[in-house]
Amino acid sequence: MSAVELKYGSQSLRLALPGARVLRPRAASPAAPPADLVRAALARPIGGPPLAQSVKPGEQVVIVTSDITRYTGSEHYLPVLVDHLNACGIRDADLTVVVALGIHRPQSEAEHRKILGPLHGRIRVVDHDCDNPADLVTLGETRSGIPVSLNRRVAEAERLIVTGTLGFHYFAGFGGGRKGLVPGVASRATCMATHFGVFNPPEIGGKHPRATTGVLDGNPVHEAILEAASMARPDFLLNTLLSPTKEILEVFCGDLEQAHLAGCARCRELYEVALEEPADLAVVSCGGSPKDINFIQAHKALDYGVKALRPGGTLILLAACPDGFGNKTFFDWFRYQDLGEFETALRQNYEINGQTAHATLSKARKFRVILVSELSTEQTAAMGMEKAADLDAALALAHQNLPPAQRTVIIPDGGSVLPRIQPRPD
Repeated sequence: MSAVELKYGSQSLRLALPGARVLRPRAASPAAPPADLVRAALARPIGGPPLAQSVKPGEQVVIVTSDITRYTGSEHYLPVLVDHLNACGIRDADLTVVVALGIHRPQSEAEHRKILGPLHGRIRVVDHDCDNPADLVTLGETRSGIPVSLNRRVAEAERLIVTGTLGFHYFAGFGGGRKGLVPGVASRATCMATHFGVFNPPEIGGKHPRATTGVLDGNPVHEAILEAASMARPDFLLNTLLSPTKEILEVFCGDLEQAHLAGCARCRELYEVALEEPADLAVVSCGGSPKDINFIQAHKALDYGVKALRPGGTLILLAACPDGFGNKTFFDWFRYQDLGEFETALRQNYEINGQTAHATLSKARKFRVILVSELSTEQTAAMGMEKAADLDAALALAHQNLPPAQRTVIIPDGGSVLPRIQPRPD
């Protein structure tokens, strides 16, 4: 077979494994330049009126967009969106971009510049702070009693536009849509409470079976965050669907829920890949920076990749993680090495980062995971994985325990592609 290019941070590696199947999304290329795609989507919103019928001259408009850990194409769509709002009578001075950090770190000026593109220095931009009471306002409770507190600028905006990108999410089903608001601009307490739905009731224990990748119907996490996000009464959604090379393929605009559902359906069409039988070995790249900027982001590729494996199979994960784990509390959770004790501790003091840590260790116990990253040997071992210095060393380790005629898959865009075992019909 010809060599396959695998991204590792800002580097490109090449791998040729005879007999391996390469899992790629369905072929797709942009039908038009990014600006044209955005304009066309703005003109044909899904499930709601166009912006021109919603905004009025002089109104204060807040635009929510993702932070640097999630590339969205914002430097392309934000200028078009702002020009559109200007044409509707909204002045630059009446616009504020709020960066949806969730519980992530603040952004640097250079990162703001990347997010805003040519708008940097022209439009006001502020970072959300999930821990500053002065920046938060309580909107009430969900039907299940979850307190909902959101960014004050967002909650008090006369018009609210939510932007971001679509993709799979390992326990909310899909990213994008309502997640721009919760956890994007929610208080830490609201973030934790909505995500706690990943667990079954304590009398049952374990993870809720519907709180998983690519599932929205009956997913308690999705339902909680959608209800909480809807309390902000957003006026408009703009979500991109990206190619593996980070081009804008399609744009979905309109109602928070309806436009998001349309985008999720298209994401599944392009990025879910069927396998007739599970593999013994999967070599997975997150897709390069920023998908492997830290381990919390890289975990997505781990979660999706193991779905291609038989129980006990081996996964090689290429994840540079130059920013380390991505949150200062994440690694602390690995003091729990017994999964039962880990779950008990999470139920007593839930953290989203703890949930990701628990999911990481759970997969490392079900599969053999060999990690190529900038994390240390000790850090890698605490997460239940084996460290390899590079891809060649990882392959040498992997083949020590594999059958002679192993089934192998290579996933160059592991942060986007969702394998699904679909046996051949009899």
